Amino acid sequence: MVQAATERKLHMEIPWERTTASGLPAVSAPLGDKASIVCRIGHSLQAAGTGSWRIRCAMNTVAEALGIVCTSDVGLLTITTTCFDEETHATHSLALKTSGVNTDRLAAYEQFVREIPALVEKETTEELHARMDAIDAKKGNYRPLVVGLAAAFACAAFTFLLGGGPVEMLCAFLGAGSGNYVRRKLTDRKLSMMLAVVVSVALSCLVYVASIKVLELGFQLPATHHAGYICAMLFVIPGFPLITGGIDLAKLDMRSGMERLTYAFLTILVATMVGWCAAYLLHFRPEDFEALSLSAPVLVGLHLLMSFIGVFGFSMMFNSPLKMCAVAAFSGMIANTLRLEMVHFGGLPIGFAAFLGALTAGLIASFINREEGIPRIAITVPSIVIMVPGLYMYRGVYNIVEVNLNEGTMWLVEAFLIVIALPMGLVAARLLTDSDFRHIN
Repeated sequence: MVQAATERKLHMEIPWERTTASGLPAVSAPLGDKASIVCRIGHSLQAAGTGSWRIRCAMNTVAEALGIVCTSDVGLLTITTTCFDEETHATHSLALKTSGVNTDRLAAYEQFVREIPALVEKETTEELHARMDAIDAKKGNYRPLVVGLAAAFACAAFTFLLGGGPVEMLCAFLGAGSGNYVRRKLTDRKLSMMLAVVVSVALSCLVYVASIKVLELGFQLPATHHAGYICAMLFVIPGFPLITGGIDLAKLDMRSGMERLTYAFLTILVATMVGWCAAYLLHFRPEDFEALSLSAPVLVGLHLLMSFIGVFGFSMMFNSPLKMCAVAAFSGMIANTLRLEMVHFGGLPIGFAAFLGALTAGLIASFINREEGIPRIAITVPSIVIMVPGLYMYRGVYNIVEVNLNEGTMWLVEAFLIVIALPMGLVAARLLTDSDFRHIN
C-alpha cells in the first residue's frame, strides 16, 4: 500500500473525452462541454510556452465562436476559467506538470483557433477534442542528439558574439552539446527541471574544462582561454519565460508576469551557482576574452553569420520546424547584428542598443506573422535570446560570491538594463503593429 501511494501521479490525467452531448455540434452542446474546449485551448497554449495575453485572446476567440463568455486567471503553471451562458456557469481549474516550450505545437494550436469558428458549426465537442489529441500526441521534431548539436552550434556562435575565439568556440561547442543532450534525456525521463539544470550545467562546465586541458597539453595553449567556459552553459537561459513575463507585466497581468520572471531568475540563479561551484573546484576564473584582430567588414560579416547560426540553434531547441528556424534566424541575424554594431561602432549604451535590437526583431516578426501566419513569439524569442546577457549575469553572481561587491554589482546592473530593455523593445513593436495589443479591451 505504501509503495502504491508513492507511485501515484501528482498530476492526474484529464479525461477530456468525457462529454455529455454526443452527436450535437459543439455550438449546441451544454455549457460544461463548451467550457472544456475553451479551457483546454488555454491549457495547451500555456503548456506550449506562450504568454497569458495570447492565451486569453485564443480562449476568447473560442468562447465567442461557441456563443459563451469566459474569464480566466492565468499563471505560469495554473489556469482557472469560468464560462457563462444565459442560464448558468461552469468553472475549470487546471495545472501543468512543468513549464516548457514547444513552438511547433504553439503554431498548430494557433492555426486550430483560427479554424474554430467554422468547426464548431459542424463538429462535435468529441471531434474537437480528438483534433487536440492529435496535436498533443505529435512527437518532438528532433531527437536528443540533434537537440544537443543545436545547443552546441548555438553556444559556439554565442561565444564568438561575446568576444571568444576559435579555441573557446570549440570547447563551448563540446560542453554545450553534451550538457543539453543530457538535459533532454533527463527531461524525457520526467525528472525535475532543477535537477536537469544542475546536472547539465555541471557536465557542460566539466567537458569545457577537460577540453581546454587537453588542448593546453597538446598545443601548449595559455590559460587565457578559460573565460569561455561560461558560454558552454548558456543553453539553459530561459528565454521564453523571461520575455513573456515582461510582456505580461506590460499588459498589467501581474500574476503571470511575476511567476514567469521568478521562474526565469530561479533557473538563472541555479545555473550560475552551479557554474560558480564548478569554477571554484576546478580553479577557473571568468576573465576577459582576448581581443580578435579582425577588420570591420570581416567582423560585421561574422556577426551576421554567427547570429544566424545561434538563433537557428536556439529555435531548434524550442522544437521549431526547420522553416520556422530559418525565419527566426533571419530575423535574429538582422536584429542582433544591428545591436552589436550600434555598440561597437556607434558607441550606444548597451541597454539602448538592446531595446533597438528587440524592437527590430519585433517589427520583423509582426510583418512575417501578417504574411505567413507564424506566431510572433516563435520568431521574437529565439531572435533575442541571443541578446540575453547570460555572461553578465554569471560574472555578477561569481564576483558577489567572491565578495567582489563593486565589480559584481556592475555586472548585474548591466545585465538588468539589458533584461529590462529586451521585453520593452518587443512591447514597443507590438504597440506599433497590433491594434488589439494597444487597447485595454
